Amino acid sequence: MDASVDAHRSLLQWSHAVSREFPLTASLALARKYRPRNFSELKGQEHVVKALSHALETGRLHQAYLLTGTRGVGKTTIARILAKTLNCETGVTPTPCGVCQTCVDIDAGRFPDLLELDAASNTGVDNMREIIDNARYAPTAGRYKVYLIDEVHMLSKSAFNSMLKTLEEPPEHVKFVLATTDPQKIPVTVLSRCLQFALKQFPPERVAEQLHEVLTAENVPFDAPALRLIGEAAQGSMRDALSITDQAIAFGHGRVEEQQVRQMLGNVDRDFVWRVLDAVVARDAAALNAEVERCFDQALAADDALAQLARALHRVALFQAVPTSVDADDPFHANIVRTAAALSSEEVQLYYQIALHGRDDLRLAPDEQTALMMTFLRLLAFAPSTGAEPKREAPMPAQSPSPRGGGIKGEGVGATAAPREALAAHAPSPQPSPPGGGSQAVASREFDGDWLKLVAALPLAALARELARHSVLISFEKSLVKLALPQDKRPLATQKERLAGTLSEYFGRPLKIDIELTDGAGESVATRDVRVKDEKQAAAEAAFMADPAVQVLLNEGGGRVRAGSIQAT
Repeated sequence: MDASVDAHRSLLQWSHAVSREFPLTASLALARKYRPRNFSELKGQEHVVKALSHALETGRLHQAYLLTGTRGVGKTTIARILAKTLNCETGVTPTPCGVCQTCVDIDAGRFPDLLELDAASNTGVDNMREIIDNARYAPTAGRYKVYLIDEVHMLSKSAFNSMLKTLEEPPEHVKFVLATTDPQKIPVTVLSRCLQFALKQFPPERVAEQLHEVLTAENVPFDAPALRLIGEAAQGSMRDALSITDQAIAFGHGRVEEQQVRQMLGNVDRDFVWRVLDAVVARDAAALNAEVERCFDQALAADDALAQLARALHRVALFQAVPTSVDADDPFHANIVRTAAALSSEEVQLYYQIALHGRDDLRLAPDEQTALMMTFLRLLAFAPSTGAEPKREAPMPAQSPSPRGGGIKGEGVGATAAPREALAAHAPSPQPSPPGGGSQAVASREFDGDWLKLVAALPLAALARELARHSVLISFEKSLVKLALPQDKRPLATQKERLAGTLSEYFGRPLKIDIELTDGAGESVATRDVRVKDEKQAAAEAAFMADPAVQVLLNEGGGRVRAGSIQAT
């Protein structure tokens, strides 16, 4: 037996060596050729390997396992490896030999006691009853019958009900492995009978590392940026990454290089997003327009452009919060540092949201070029107020209207910082200005005690306005404003510096804001607006119901009022 196993193992190693010596003549796709055959080859799912290996070593085997995760992360692969660990001719072990007849048959997909069912095409109760009836019989060739049910969430309710009893008390020789991309659709009665493992998606870095090993073994020339691009395009799926790599080898005539991969995937070039962000910082709409035209001249994808913008903004935001997150040798280190210094954290968050929503707009826009340009213009139009942040010089002379000053004031997400003259226009009862005052006309303005009226008058950016609307004034001193903010509005507290900057300009003196997180402090602008709206609605409904004609229709005509049909004006 041992000699036979050794002979099989030597033959298998020789065949692997031959296939890797002549990679371009191999008929197998990379996704099949490099599919893990045992737990030691399974990368990225160490938490699953550790748990299953321990169970196999101690003999504490569960009757049913549920593997969840997106496509291409190893659900079916783990099920097949598990079938080998249970049926290997060397015994139940976490390290099957891989060369005995059972292991070879499982790898080849012809082992009679590994039964695979695609629930997407076999959803009915009859299919499940067939499995249950068959489960009673002893294995044909191995120790255990292993039932792999893929996309199990697509089974019908009656099919789930028919398998419950067998899942709860299966024969000793039966193991179930259920795989799904959507565990939320599986009944809790089934979930409670399974040992569940959530498989992780593969980050682009891990995908690139794996592709490095594969292409090195295949003797295929490549460069590192190309592998990173493939890792991002795979969206967490190692199987997809290997399939894309096969395509890239064919597209690049036996090489995997960045420029060819970008062209194949429709990716924008590496510096595109940083040129876009530089243009946003400079408030340069012409430069943004040139970048959009360059994209479409090169037949690149708008969705990928916005995805890369979102990724870049994520890296900037992470660097602002955790400076050590970017290594000094990172190829984009200088870009990230420069952008992080030029933009506030609020601006980065806003731009990230604009990039995400821009991707949603692609399907609604007249065409992709329009959608991309409008998204980039939104980065300019909805820039937050600069408040007291002197991070950038104005790109235009002082006597010319600033792009920031010409936008939406107060109502839109990107309400812009207004000059002191505009602030003065909102002032209730401005005081006389000192000699030569000019823009210092607001220097002697005092607070009249009406916080609700003040909030309505201030030209605030959207998030700062929400902070003001949900806050209740505790005290307003010469240099300090104390506000109470409900606990559930805690995230708005990050806008206090921006609100303080606008208040300082409005009153012509430095003001700081102190926020106390507390509930029940009083009526804010937001709660007042809700109360007024509710009162108007109640009055409208009462007036409508009191109308004599309505009463006749209701009492004599058999009419009824549809819920929500009465609207206050």
